[in-house]
Amino acid sequence: MRNKTGKSLLVVSLLLLSVPALSQKYLTGLDSALFIRDTVRPVVKRFENLNFSGYIQPQYQVTSTNGAKTYGGGDFSTYSHSRFMLRRARLKMDYLAVSDKRLPKALFTFQIDATERSVRVRDMFIRLYETKNNHFSLTTGIFARPFGYEVNLSSSYRETPERGRMSQILVPSERDLGVMITYEPQEKSAKNKYISANIGVFNGPGLSATTDFDNVKDIIGRVTLKPVKTAIGKISGGFSALHGGWRQQSKYVYEMGSSNTSKDFIVDSALSNIGKTAPKHYYSGDVQLNWAHGWGATELRAEYWTGTQPGTPSASANPETLPQGPTYIRDFNGAFFYFLQDIINTKNKLLLKYDWYDPNTKVSGKEIDATGKNFGAGDISYTTFGFGYLREITKQVKLTLYYEIVKNEKTQLSGYTTDLSDNLFTCRIQYRF
Repeated sequence: MRNKTGKSLLVVSLLLLSVPALSQKYLTGLDSALFIRDTVRPVVKRFENLNFSGYIQPQYQVTSTNGAKTYGGGDFSTYSHSRFMLRRARLKMDYLAVSDKRLPKALFTFQIDATERSVRVRDMFIRLYETKNNHFSLTTGIFARPFGYEVNLSSSYRETPERGRMSQILVPSERDLGVMITYEPQEKSAKNKYISANIGVFNGPGLSATTDFDNVKDIIGRVTLKPVKTAIGKISGGFSALHGGWRQQSKYVYEMGSSNTSKDFIVDSALSNIGKTAPKHYYSGDVQLNWAHGWGATELRAEYWTGTQPGTPSASANPETLPQGPTYIRDFNGAFFYFLQDIINTKNKLLLKYDWYDPNTKVSGKEIDATGKNFGAGDISYTTFGFGYLREITKQVKLTLYYEIVKNEKTQLSGYTTDLSDNLFTCRIQYRF
């Protein structure tokens, strides 16, 4: 009896170590590693529904100056411009129940992130599948918001060390508490197998907040075209929309206008503003093109966001607690562009990325003036050009060398009259299982 149990556990261990190349690429997708091959099914029948996966990302970073503020893993301490850190260490458990057709019926996922700074829950949700036509599913709990391409690309697969500045500011922590309906045909012969669509209702603040601080909810939707082969290569893309906001606690609402023939925030101080919803509306479109040729594979990605975002004079980020001061409403836009090129073989890759985030599209440069006006750091736009090298040492181990050149607008605000010294180099080793 002991020998049989020992053999079963050994097979389970080997099985869990054999699936790293199949781990989940998109946060809102279904992990293909959850389906165990029939050749080992009789031996591990009692364990077939349970799967463990994860990754760890230790790294070393150097920036241009002590105490630099960065979106490359958090700000540096006052007297430091270099650091070792454990950026992510994720452990994920999935329990999958399948139907008689060997298609998903129910999925429970639990994931934690443990670093030197904290231990946090990243995912905890249940997804129930409709099993008559195998087209729809319902997800509820803590899970990724279905907005944009970069936001939903897993950190274990994403080529850059971090998501772009705009992603981190507008969709912090990527996840939230809510409920979502998904249309995604599961059968390979399905007519619309290349199309998926999600629509969900979420608290809004995301995991960066300790609780949902008002009654306003975010409604988020996304339609995705999965990779389709064409004459020029594989093409995929999608459209996303978010409609939400938060309760205004102050009667003072600032919106862009003209004052004394120059651009400025104009205040509305009506008492009726208290209790209204500060508008948070995002729209995005993205496309990905991948093709293979004689000297390797090439991939191009482009993603554009635009919309309206409320904030404060100094920031346009989504808040962790309900803002008590005046509300500043801004129109924003931004984009991400990737160029990925295999070098010699698929184990070596060149990476170029350019992104920008303009939190206030109605003012720029020297127009941002603090003298008698209401502008602040929350109106300054940033561009980031990054380049790097990726080496797949084994199927489980990846090396990333990446350098970011960050540029901010030169304004008339104190501290922002010149470009800040905040370029960043990252050396990371990732192990995924």
